[in-house]
Amino acid sequence: MSIANKNLKYLRKQRGWTQEEFAQRLNIKRSLVGAYEEERAEPRIDVLEIVCDIFKLTLDDVLRKDLSDSKGGYLAKRRAMKMSSGPALIPFVPVKAAAGYLAGYADQDFIDELNTFTLPMLKGSAYRAFEIIGDSMLPTPSGSIIVGEKVESVDGIKNNTPCIVISRNEGIVYKRVQKNNKAKNKLTMASDNPSFLPYTVNAEDIMEIWQAQVVISKIMAQDRWNMHQLANVVSELQEQVNSLSKKVN
Repeated sequence: MSIANKNLKYLRKQRGWTQEEFAQRLNIKRSLVGAYEEERAEPRIDVLEIVCDIFKLTLDDVLRKDLSDSKGGYLAKRRAMKMSSGPALIPFVPVKAAAGYLAGYADQDFIDELNTFTLPMLKGSAYRAFEIIGDSMLPTPSGSIIVGEKVESVDGIKNNTPCIVISRNEGIVYKRVQKNNKAKNKLTMASDNPSFLPYTVNAEDIMEIWQAQVVISKIMAQDRWNMHQLANVVSELQEQVNSLSKKVN
């Protein structure tokens, strides 16, 4: 197998993509990906240029270097580049990568492929950034980026702490975490927007928790709440308090 054909197959498998998924990203037919990987056809230059854009490589890398080589390969170089770049880099998980993250969150090779950035106020390497969508955490707007610090144990989380929670059933969500003293195997996910009702998640279904440390959002994207909206929020909160009081009494 030629180097280019071998590299295409290697890169596809590193991302965990099927041939169909890879073909969609390359704007070609799935059968052509199969032909490349089985060395029945040579990859076109325009296809290799797209590959280079996706994986941040040069044509020389793809055409002449064995990227699967464990010592001098693609992933080894990417990891070394990050290690020598100064401040700790924060991997960023955009919404479009959420599905892939659920499958590859524990795969260091997958994490190495995520784009990264740095923040001067955060030290160490136990941070990760997630893009959120939806209005459940207003006034934090949809499209904001939440930078979280890894939580190793739920016991260390205080009630109502905002966190990015990754679970098998709910995926990636940004909520305030509330612990249940009566049912320690369950956690309640609460929204800042009172229009969204709380719900419970089984602790055994949670794969990761990242305690929110920094919120990044565009100024122009911030919602401006008028007095009428605030009055409605206060009214809804009061109704919830009264309802809880009745249940307790």
